[in-house]
Amino acid sequence: MEPRFADVAGVRTSLHDVGYLADDGIAGVVYLADRLQKPVLVEGPAGTGKTQLAKSVAEMSGARLIRLQCYEGLDESKALYEWNYKKQLLRIQAERGNDVAWDEIEDNIFSDEFLLTRPLLEAIRADEPVVLLIDEVDRVEVETEALLLEILSDYQVSIPELGTVEATQIPLVFLTSNNTRELSEALKRRCLYLHVDYPDMDREKQIVLRKVEGITDSLADQIARVVRSIRQIELKKAPSVSETLDWARTLVLLGVEHIEADTAIETVNILLKYRTDIERAIKEFSANGDAFAPANV
Repeated sequence: MEPRFADVAGVRTSLHDVGYLADDGIAGVVYLADRLQKPVLVEGPAGTGKTQLAKSVAEMSGARLIRLQCYEGLDESKALYEWNYKKQLLRIQAERGNDVAWDEIEDNIFSDEFLLTRPLLEAIRADEPVVLLIDEVDRVEVETEALLLEILSDYQVSIPELGTVEATQIPLVFLTSNNTRELSEALKRRCLYLHVDYPDMDREKQIVLRKVEGITDSLADQIARVVRSIRQIELKKAPSVSETLDWARTLVLLGVEHIEADTAIETVNILLKYRTDIERAIKEFSANGDAFAPANV
């Protein structure tokens, strides 16, 4: 299989072209994942662009994105495959009426015609280039992780009734985790590791300028400074990049050109979603006034 990317610089440029502002560390891991044909485990706080990275890689490479959204209770029938039992039963009833031998019926009903593919198997069987996103893998139980190990190491799926289904192309796999629990060593060992943290102030400003229509350079700078200051307060949940963008769009809609304490207090609920966090931020805004943004940088 031909490599998708020529070099690290090309990955970074291509990601930038589709609106994802990656640093060399992120671009380097994406490049290596393609060359080494290894999955990438992307960890970090919620809302820092982990899921968007997989989406952007799919967009820039022209690959099909297949997403498995993980949740507690996810099992094989929702992640890998299951048999179409209703269709199988109808076939059994029809064939029994024709006095067909059971061995022949069994061979028939356990075939591709009756197989319902789920995201993991779909990614393995796809003929076209695929980016497989296994989102929030830390939400599943440890036992469910075992479903992933064969795919992540050998890019194949074992189906007892059909045998081993090997990949026709090697998908580029991204697993995201918000660190709600420790993942198994077996899973980590099969992956390259990438930690995506909150962006630095300049990069967040550039993200705001790129994503928010009609915003000025000055307002984007103020927003990045205020958000960085808020993240330095002891909070239950710091504002994510997506919440920064929501706040920026809100300020643009309100016609704000300069962030004053009153404006920040009135709109802080766009950035923060817990009452205690909002109260702490308001206290900081009130104490520091207009000087809040640059005072804590």
